[in-house]
Amino acid sequence: MAARNRGQTTVFKENRGLSPISIVGGGWAGIACALELADAGVAVALYESARQPGGRARRVDWDGLAIDNGQHLMVGAYRETLRMMARLGTVHHLQRAPLRLISPGFALRLPRLPAPWHLAIGLFGCRGLSLADKLAAARLMRALQARAFRLPADLPAAPWLADQRQSSRLIERLWAPICIAALNTPLDTASAQVFCNVLRDSLAGPRDASDLLFNRADLGHLLADAALPYLRARGAEVNLAHRVSGLRRRADGYDLAISASDRHHSMVASHVVLACHPARLPALLADLPPMQDIARAVARYRWQPIVTLWLRFAAPIAFPFPMHALGDGQAPWAFERDDIAPGVVAIVASADGPHVGWAAETLRDTWLEALRAALGPLPPLRAWQRIVERRATYACEPGMARPDNVTPLPGLYLAGDYTAGDYPATLEGAVRSGVQCARHILAARALPEAKS
Repeated sequence: MAARNRGQTTVFKENRGLSPISIVGGGWAGIACALELADAGVAVALYESARQPGGRARRVDWDGLAIDNGQHLMVGAYRETLRMMARLGTVHHLQRAPLRLISPGFALRLPRLPAPWHLAIGLFGCRGLSLADKLAAARLMRALQARAFRLPADLPAAPWLADQRQSSRLIERLWAPICIAALNTPLDTASAQVFCNVLRDSLAGPRDASDLLFNRADLGHLLADAALPYLRARGAEVNLAHRVSGLRRRADGYDLAISASDRHHSMVASHVVLACHPARLPALLADLPPMQDIARAVARYRWQPIVTLWLRFAAPIAFPFPMHALGDGQAPWAFERDDIAPGVVAIVASADGPHVGWAAETLRDTWLEALRAALGPLPPLRAWQRIVERRATYACEPGMARPDNVTPLPGLYLAGDYTAGDYPATLEGAVRSGVQCARHILAARALPEAKS
């Protein structure tokens, strides 16, 4: 039996029986969903097309060093991510520190005081802003709190900040770095409402919500290395290098066409969670007519890159804080990563910009000079590596049509940082979506039992 899939043939054969719940994609959303279900005693089958799980936040080998495909930063507001890591026993690999933003000529540090005093005192002790700028920032936060951080209408962040009488210096030194880092979208096109959601849960949240959480182990060690044995110990089936190439609806659930090496087979699942990269959705949903509106909406997404330059110096570099901005606005951030090896530094730039098209050597030399200007003389450079994730996140723009976790088809769910929610494309957004899918499934399974 074959199903047409955008001009290709998806083969369904050698059906091996029923798998109650199948999760397609072993990134942070898929793993979060699997963990939640497995802990509830539900049988789960996880399918990941790559040989290594983690999706867009995973480990990469660099000449024997375990690095990340992109430098990530978590914050204290990531409650679901922290709950998941506590469950796996990996939360101790995070170094927690009160928020500090440091760039040339600018420094903001939030003290260990109860909210909202930590923000008020931090703003007024900020270096590099005028008193008028500090008062303007405080007024903006108070105004947002008064309206519960909800805007009358979404619009790009840049004109919204200008309308709020935020000076260009204040925007470039404070608001733009936070917005671009969180939404991975240039300020001119970033959603002001999603940016307000970020401010609500971080700067305006409990004191520890704005804490910075630096990973002191590679992302694989933080999640996948602990999650896979945890899942298997609870009876879950974990299938790496298994690509789900098609879905077909049937009376008792869904047929999944699966490719592994040179084998092709199918599996029937009562419930399916699609936790893959959203760019794969249109092809996977091609044989499900009720899903075509969602497929077309996701196909219109625009993508934003993340560029990370990994450097290995002959000796460690003295950072005043584990991360340091190398300029204002969309300038890259440097991270001290001595946890990987002495002298390792990651420099990362979010969103699209001229740097994406630079030759690797030009990027290296430009960012090395910026690092030298910020931190002083550098030890000899032993090795370097550039990693470009061209579709790292969707462009988080105003009024986006982000699909819900529950779809028009019973038993079919969507998980990923692109689904409907308050957060942009972050690890926390991915984890929350996976947890929400699991809770919907558990609620749906409990309903027939309650009726009986």
